Amino acid sequence: MAKAETAARAGAPAKPKTSKDELLQYYREMLLIRRFEEKAGQLYGMGLIGGFCHLYIGQEAVVVGMQAAIGEGDQVITAYRDHGHMLACGMDPAGVMAELTGRSGGYSRGKGGSMHMFSREKNFFGGHGIVGAQIPLGTGLAFSNKYKGNDRVCLTYFGDGAANQGQVYESFNMAELWKLPVVYVIENNQYAMGTAIARSSAETHLFKRGASFNIPGEEVDGMDVLAVKEAGDRAVKWCRDGKGPFILEMKTYRYRGHSMSDPAKYRTREEVDHVRETSDPIDHVRKLLLDGKFSSEEALKEIDKEIRVVVNHAAEFAQTSPEPDPSELWTDVIH
Repeated sequence: MAKAETAARAGAPAKPKTSKDELLQYYREMLLIRRFEEKAGQLYGMGLIGGFCHLYIGQEAVVVGMQAAIGEGDQVITAYRDHGHMLACGMDPAGVMAELTGRSGGYSRGKGGSMHMFSREKNFFGGHGIVGAQIPLGTGLAFSNKYKGNDRVCLTYFGDGAANQGQVYESFNMAELWKLPVVYVIENNQYAMGTAIARSSAETHLFKRGASFNIPGEEVDGMDVLAVKEAGDRAVKWCRDGKGPFILEMKTYRYRGHSMSDPAKYRTREEVDHVRETSDPIDHVRKLLLDGKFSSEEALKEIDKEIRVVVNHAAEFAQTSPEPDPSELWTDVIH
């Protein structure tokens, strides 16, 4: 099995090109996603979450960095490893957790589950369970922006596995032909469902996939929120300037299996531990905060306590919110 290509960070980190407040915000947002997903894993193990459940643990820097690069009214659409995207968009953790447990207090009133949540208010357009289905939809959102002339950009996320789907390239062709304002964010966690990228992709440098369509691309350290933010700023500006689509390949890594039912036997425990020890995105920002004297150990522990309160409240709400009324079977259905 090919060794994961996540780069380790040796020595002291470079001085961050950001402020104390921004670093603290990144830390809070990534830690919220981490603690939320850990709690979701616990609830799944207790049988309170049914169906599929794909956790985002390890990949937090990608969505937090990209969310910091967009503005009011910009859109986000993604696949089914989507809880982190929802939280980064500002969706209420209680509503997200309640949807995971199939309760009426959830964002889709308990009928969507882990893979199918939406928030028009937060410009989050899903959560899509069909591999690659969100890519033409995200391209369509960008077409709408172009048609309306509203200066908005759509972030369209997908993984290394979905990168081999045919609709990706149909979308690339139209996006470049019509100069659509869409950033394709490829979250390359290197294993898709369980197959190393070298075994499934003839071209493993996924940022090059747009070359035949004249779409520029860039490879980014997806475990470094500051690198993600900088690359996101460039890509979003490219789109907003009317130059068409842009591809960002985020080299990232998930610590858990593809889903909660995946034992992840296609990689070693030593490999996962190595990435955790050398490239964890939250530990990286924590080190920047401490080394830069922007925060103290005590202050960071207090942030963790505050976030755990929020997550525990979300879990309690998810378990006490009522189940959907049977009449809900007939709502939001085209007869």
